[in-house]
Amino acid sequence: MLKQETGKTAIGLIHMFLISEAKNLIRSLQNNIADTSYALGLDNLPYFSRLFKKETGLSPNQFKKQLLN
Repeated sequence: MLKQETGKTAIGLIHMFLISEAKNLIRSLQNNIADTSYALGLDNLPYFSRLFKKETGLSPNQFKKQLLN
């Protein structure tokens, strides 16, 4: 039913929310990427990095560097 209404699966919406929060944490806190991942409850840093890149097209480090420029 959720997919019919939004076009996204539940896990897809959860991932969108996590990436949105990750972007906010990377912007506001000067934490490293591992701290951001752990703050979101993702203990597997490579998984977090792959998910972030899949959703944004950039790795978390590339996203952070882009903000600094």
